Amino acid sequence: MSSTPRGVETFGLTERERDLFLQTRELAREVLAPLDRHDGRVNREQVAALGETGLLEQLYPTGVGEQFQPASAMTICLIREALSYETVEAESGFAMQGIGGYPLVSASEDHRDAWIEKLRSGVAIAGLALTEPGAGSDAANLSLSATQRGSGWRLNGTKRWITNAPDADFYVTFARTTQGARARGISAFLVPGDAAGLSAEPIEMVSPHPLGQLDFADVAVEAEQLVGVLDDGFRPAMANLDRFRPSVGAAACGMAQAAMDETTRHTKERVAFGAPLFSQQALAHGLADAQSELAASRALVRLAAHALDAGDPEITTYSAMAKLRATETAQRVIDTAIQYHGASGLQRGHLLERLYRDVRASRIYEGANEVQRTIIARAL
Repeated sequence: MSSTPRGVETFGLTERERDLFLQTRELAREVLAPLDRHDGRVNREQVAALGETGLLEQLYPTGVGEQFQPASAMTICLIREALSYETVEAESGFAMQGIGGYPLVSASEDHRDAWIEKLRSGVAIAGLALTEPGAGSDAANLSLSATQRGSGWRLNGTKRWITNAPDADFYVTFARTTQGARARGISAFLVPGDAAGLSAEPIEMVSPHPLGQLDFADVAVEAEQLVGVLDDGFRPAMANLDRFRPSVGAAACGMAQAAMDETTRHTKERVAFGAPLFSQQALAHGLADAQSELAASRALVRLAAHALDAGDPEITTYSAMAKLRATETAQRVIDTAIQYHGASGLQRGHLLERLYRDVRASRIYEGANEVQRTIIARAL
């Protein structure tokens, strides 16, 4: 399934942005989608291909060490939307390389130099270990303990719903370094995937995203493995999520557009009661509403990306609105698409069956939508 993007998808983009969007769509279709496995584990072959095609270079565009500059939010949004139209698995692999790797900007120079080039090439896999069984939406409530031992620390506790676990080469792990301080007592550590005392297992999800559980049993980390400033790990963690949150909405828009294009084609070809389904006004108007809502969501996502790139102080609110509206809209659009396909849309392996499972997670990942509503309400 593929189509040439219509004006609604590329309207308002610069020539460079439009070229990036179209080229990514083509690379996704021709190179990345054939590598899909849908098995719930890290697809190293596909991540390596993301590196070979230059897409991870877009994610990590400049240098290492003090010279590192992150990709623009607009670039991340355009790539995630284009990828998710053709292959959600590659889109997920791309996003996790950024979400897991960007905290390294605050790491020691040796760790930055050691890992960022490997992330850019797709040789290494990054994981972000923030969420815990008792600390999901309330991320400041985490309890994984970091107890000082000499010049280093020992980590004990459990992380759950961790990106790329158990297959990541390292995890940026957030731990409690000061008890009773909530957000002001959290630090981040770079923990190799093969660290002594660290055990990991995959979690089978409704959609085959690579997530797992990490158990820390007296895992030793040294002073140089501290990422950023002691007791100040929460603030940059939230800033990292702010950077990527609009692109969650962008990925949802790509999935929804794929469903829209497939359903438009289907309703024009499928004949019922002597005429194409599309000739029935109720169905045609349903698709018109879906496309209109999708276009509005895409515009809001790109507004949030522009605001982030411009350093707007209201970016947390814009990101929350973009993520909320785009993911809620995408869920409705894909649900409508399945309804118009009938039983065939529910068949295991059908494009819409996969999209329905994939898009559902977007309303929870990187901040449940109820939390996004709270953020927006506070800003009012």
